[in-house]
Amino acid sequence: MIRVLLVDDQSILRQGLAALLGIEPDLEIVGEAEQGQAALALIAGLPEEARPQVVLMDMRMPVMDGVAATDAISAQYPNIQVLVLTTFDDDELIAEAMRVGAKGYLLKDTPSEELAAAIRSVAKGYSQFGPGILQKMVANLSTTAASEPDLPPGFDALTPREKEVLQLLGEGASNKEIAQQLYLSEGTVKNHVTNVLGRLDLRDRTQAALLAAKLTDYF
Repeated sequence: MIRVLLVDDQSILRQGLAALLGIEPDLEIVGEAEQGQAALALIAGLPEEARPQVVLMDMRMPVMDGVAATDAISAQYPNIQVLVLTTFDDDELIAEAMRVGAKGYLLKDTPSEELAAAIRSVAKGYSQFGPGILQKMVANLSTTAASEPDLPPGFDALTPREKEVLQLLGEGASNKEIAQQLYLSEGTVKNHVTNVLGRLDLRDRTQAALLAAKLTDYF
């Protein structure tokens, strides 16, 4: 059972999400909060075994917005994954949320079955983005990055195969898609991804994808 916390300042939306997700046999809504501070207080008040595994987080809220709340949750509860859910297709908000630890970003009009699938994916530690969002983030970084970006520490230590994996991460490929393109097993790809993140001191594959977008000339 995946425990989910809903954080949004619109009570009607929270109630709707709770009703839609509550019918999923493997999802359990463990609480609702109207803003970030309330979410943090709710989490702190739960025993560890009852805390949410995934937080559905709105961005624009009073008192404490979604970016600040995501930052605090990521710092205090690293095992809790944050999935941003908002009406705003805002590039700057997306980038800021990812920077402070969000695992994904979906718009509120995402169909309920896709949202449920995204929650399951994020609960496993994968990143999840709505259609075109990661590609747009990568495109924005590509156009704004310096012409000669500094190579991060550890880049030269990557093997040729690990660089191929990093390049494909930058294109938004999943482990399955990388495995198909490189004729590897998904388990081998997962090991390569883990090695890439470790060598480059990156938190997750989202950071790896954004870094790869700035290093296209080095592949």
